[in-house]
Amino acid sequence: EHRAGNMILADALDRSGLDVETVLVPLLGYPEDPSVFEDAATIVIFCTGHQGHVLNPHLAEFDALMKSGVGVVMIHWATEAEKGEPGQKFLEWMGGFCDLDWSVNPHWTPHFTDFPEHPVANGLKPFQVDDEWYYHMRFVDNMKGVTPILADLPPPNTLRRPDGPRSGNPAVRRAVAAGEKQVVAWAYERPSGGRGFGFTGAHNHVSWLDKNFRKVVLNGILWTAHVEVPEGGCPSPVVSDVQIQANLDPVVHKKKVSK
Repeated sequence: EHRAGNMILADALDRSGLDVETVLVPLLGYPEDPSVFEDAATIVIFCTGHQGHVLNPHLAEFDALMKSGVGVVMIHWATEAEKGEPGQKFLEWMGGFCDLDWSVNPHWTPHFTDFPEHPVANGLKPFQVDDEWYYHMRFVDNMKGVTPILADLPPPNTLRRPDGPRSGNPAVRRAVAAGEKQVVAWAYERPSGGRGFGFTGAHNHVSWLDKNFRKVVLNGILWTAHVEVPEGGCPSPVVSDVQIQANLDPVVHKKKVSK
């Protein structure tokens, strides 16, 4: 629920009491009118990834925005880029991305108990949320400029599927067997001064009910916009079940074709 998720985040920011203004792009896809990006401090992208990513046909123009210092936040599938130029640009913009045949996308329940001294981690308390958390992300060399925000060691059953583009590969199996915690949310400072934030959860729309889940993403939005993150994190009103059910995309039922 990309649109509904973005609406929850925008509503939380609008009601936070902070000096921020949100602009929701009304139509799905890349904005037809580029003036929507004028004066933008950061851009939040929650969309289909890989071959269907909204940025694929617009890498050059989006790169110009990034080089001007605009921040970027990519959520869940939006972190998945194609190999080649898209993946390279994602590394430049936010320090990491979900890379097929390297990263994996299991459903699991990480336990987040330790957080870094970083504005994006302000106000976070230990929490756990069952979701589709991508891990074993492709990061810049030596993690230069990257601060892991959320990480945990996935259980072995997250790799129970056979090897495949999103299910497993020798490298990720070695990493988990070696006890390496896997980063599922991170902050990145570009050498040029711009900022990026990647967050691999949010497949399950109900995950936004968790206040720490919301807080870390809201903090990431503020930080990438160069807005001071309050010591207790971005204020976030309680999200109700009614709000979770609002603004959902219509369900498309595929017809069975008899042969």
